[in-house]
This record gives sequence, structure tokens and C-alpha cells, in this order.
Amino acid sequence: MLAAVMTSAALTLPAQADALRDQAAEQFQVIPSMLPAVNNNPITKAKIDLGRALFFDPRLSASGVFSCNSCHNLATGGDDNLETSIGHGWQKGPRNSPTVLNSVLNQAQFWDGRAEDLKAQAKGPIQGSVEMANTPEKLLATLQSMPAYDDWFKLAFPGDAAPVTFDNFAKAIEAFEATLLTPAAPFDRWLEGDDNAMTEVQKTGLSLFMEKGCSSCHSGVNFGGHDYYPFGVVERPGSDILPENDKGRFAVTKTADDEYVFRAAPLRNVALTAPYFHSGKVWDLKQAVAVMGSAQLGDELTDDETTAIASFLTALTGELRPVEYPLLPAETATTPRPTAEVIAQ
Repeated sequence: MLAAVMTSAALTLPAQADALRDQAAEQFQVIPSMLPAVNNNPITKAKIDLGRALFFDPRLSASGVFSCNSCHNLATGGDDNLETSIGHGWQKGPRNSPTVLNSVLNQAQFWDGRAEDLKAQAKGPIQGSVEMANTPEKLLATLQSMPAYDDWFKLAFPGDAAPVTFDNFAKAIEAFEATLLTPAAPFDRWLEGDDNAMTEVQKTGLSLFMEKGCSSCHSGVNFGGHDYYPFGVVERPGSDILPENDKGRFAVTKTADDEYVFRAAPLRNVALTAPYFHSGKVWDLKQAVAVMGSAQLGDELTDDETTAIASFLTALTGELRPVEYPLLPAETATTPRPTAEVIAQ
């Protein structure tokens, strides 16, 4: 299939380059050019437009300060570039905020995979006491207080007699987030046949990424995001990187084997999303590569190797299509007022 789309110029590349490309094509895929389908949620323009408004509206938080974009800032790689996010009452959350870019391609959401899809994920931060600290009831009261939202929900969910629901809120968010794909990364262009899309150092880094075993966890279209692994397969990092009180997927499954197990982080656009790991304690991409080499592979990578692999990872930075900031409807006399009260779990 790959050969069918390669240009005639690409077919004349040296055999070594072709072999590397063929090896990569067995483990990775390019970002799709069309929107992926999502389960039980047909994506329409009206639903995307509604989801965009909801994504940027801070009034969906109890304080009226935080929106989805606060922690998943589309201008900064789809995350907030903080160790752990700041939420309601300026509380610090327990984990680093994952990027929302290409998140629809993940098998599950959150570091521990507790949300099966973006619909389930969208409901979590709204109710999190250290995030948006709202309730479904107050959220719906806020939306129903503004006639424009009522109209937009009717357009997005024309078959529903009462379309302003918590489930439909989550579906609209999912529809918008499904559009946040970043195609045409240098790696994608190289995989499709443009041998000049990546530098020689990046190609060396790709070769090392596969040979060393990084791709055993970080593979597929999103270079991860689809399975769970212990953080510290060979050597557990220190508590500065792996906090002892965060046991990862164990909190979801209550299975001893899942202690300190986390979803393999998707590596698309990773050069934009420092700091790294669920703890957000590592700010340098080369250092993150070195930590993964020793912790996951038992390999003390040389400086040249970490440099090459980190350089390859920068080739996973794709192109985010411009996102128009929405004009949000004005509050009315019945719109719930913001509060700084912390809602108990």
C-alpha cells in the first residue's frame, strides 16, 4: 500500500532508506487526513461548532475562570506546559495535563485510562474538585440560561426533544476535539515518500527508536496512547519523577499488578508539551529520553543517542489547522453566578 503512493523520485532512494521506511511502516501510521469516526456520536458541523464554544467557555466552571482550553491550550501544544495543572481555587492537580491534540486517536483517555473515550473524559474535569469544580446540574442550568446555547444544542442534536443534556454536552466536546488532528508532520511526509522531510540525524533517531525498543510501547498512529505499562520496567525512577503516592492504573482496577502502571504517552507533538511524564518533573526532552532508556529498557543511552532520538521526536510535530476563537453568548439574569466555594468530593 505504501509503495502505491510513493512518488517515482522516492522509488529511486537508496536501499537503506527504503528499508528504514519499510520497517517504520510496519510499526507506525500517518495522521489521517479525514476525521476519524467515534463510537455512538456522528460528527456534524453543528456539533463541532457547539463543541468549540463549550471548549472555550470558562463559565462552565464553578468559578467562571477555567475552560477546557485552560489546561489544554491549543496555542501551546494542547496542554498547559505546567508540571501539574492549576484548577479551582488555584489548587494544583495531581498529574501533568496530557495534550488534547490527536487525543481522539488514543485507545483511552487520562494517564490511567479511566475514561474509555473523549465523551467520558469531558465529564471528568467539569466535576473534579481541583479542576472546574462544577456539577452537571449547575452546568445545565448555565447552558439553559442562555438562549443561544439552547439554539445551538437544537441544531447539533435535532432528533432530541430536550437536547441540552450532560451527555450531549460531552458528545459536542468530543466532536470538536476529534477535529484537533495534526497531520503533515515531517515524519508523516517522510513515511509517505519524501526522503528530504527528515534530517539524517532524525532518521538515525528513528532507527534507534525502533532498535532500542522504544516503539514496543510507542507505536501506531499516535506513537502510544493505546496500552499500559509499568513506569520502571527495568529500573523504577526516583520519587522525584515517580511519586510514591500515585499508583497509576491501580486506582482504576484495584489490581496489584497495575501499581505504577500508566498508559503509554502518545508522542505526537511531544516537543511542544514539556514538562514530561505524569508527574511533569522533567522539562528537557533529551533527559526524558534518557530516563525512559534506563527505566523502561535498561539501557544507558549515550549523549549522541539521546540527541538523535530527541531530534527524531521533533519530527512528530504536525500542523494544527487554525481554530477560530468563538464568540460566546452573553449571560442572562438566570445564569448561575460564579463561586469560589470548593466542592467536596
